[in-house]
Amino acid sequence: MRSLQDRVAVVTGAASGIGRATALGLAREGCDLALADIDEVGLAETARGIEALNRKVSTHRVDVSDRARMEAFVDEVIDAHGRVHVVMNNAGVSVTAPLSEHSLEDFEWIVGINFWGVVYGCKLFLPHLERAGSGTIVNLSSMFGFIGLPTQTSYCATKFAVRGFSEALAVELVDKNIDVISVHPGGISTNIARNSRHFDEQHKKKVIRYFERRAMAPERAAEQIIRGIKHRKRRVLITPESWATDIVKRVYPALPPKLISWAQKRFL
Repeated sequence: MRSLQDRVAVVTGAASGIGRATALGLAREGCDLALADIDEVGLAETARGIEALNRKVSTHRVDVSDRARMEAFVDEVIDAHGRVHVVMNNAGVSVTAPLSEHSLEDFEWIVGINFWGVVYGCKLFLPHLERAGSGTIVNLSSMFGFIGLPTQTSYCATKFAVRGFSEALAVELVDKNIDVISVHPGGISTNIARNSRHFDEQHKKKVIRYFERRAMAPERAAEQIIRGIKHRKRRVLITPESWATDIVKRVYPALPPKLISWAQKRFL
C-alpha cells in the first residue's frame, strides 16, 4: 500500500472538477501539490484550499499541449518542491461533432491536450519519479476509452489512446516501483460538457442538463482515484455506467452500431 504522507504530487487540470477535488484530497492525505491549468483564477482557488490544509502548494499556468511549456513546467516543479512522487495527467477537453463536420483544427486541439498532454506529463516527469525510487502516474482516460460512440470520434480516439499508452507504460515500469493507473470515469459533474466544442448548441444544452441532474460529484471520483493510488490499482473505473460499459464490451466486443447509436440517443 502506498503512503502519501509528505509526498509531492503534480496535478494538471487542477482549476476545477476532478483535478481540483483530487488535489485537495491528496493534500488531506499529506501531499504537497504542484498545480497546473490555463485557468489562473480557478488555480488560485484550488491553491487556497490546499494552503488551508497546511500543505505547500505551487501554481503554474500551463497549456499541456505545448511541449516547451511542459518542459519548463517540470523544471519549475523541481525548483519549487525538489522532487515528485505522483503525477496526475488530468487536463482534458471534448469535441462533439460527426466527423463530416469536425474540423481538423479541433481534432488537432483535442489530441494535443488529451493525448500529447498525457505523453508529455509521463515522459518529462518520469526521470524524477525514477530518482525518487517510487511513484505513481495517474492518466485520465474515460468510459469512452472502452466504446466508440457517434459524434465522439476525436474524444474516443484520445481516450482509447490514453488507455493503451497507460497499459504499455505500466508493463515497462513494473520493475521500477512506479505504478501507472488508467482512470475511466463516466458522468462526473465537471466543466467538460459546458466547455465542449459542439456542433449542435441545442444538444449541448441537453448534455449539460443531463450532467447537472445525474452526474457524480467530483469529490466522490477523487476518493476513488486516491484509493486506487494507495492500493496500487492498474485501473480505476468510476460510476456505474463505466463499469457497465466495460462489462458489456468484454462480453459483446462487436456490439451492433445501430444498437450503440440507439442507446446514445436514448440516454443523451
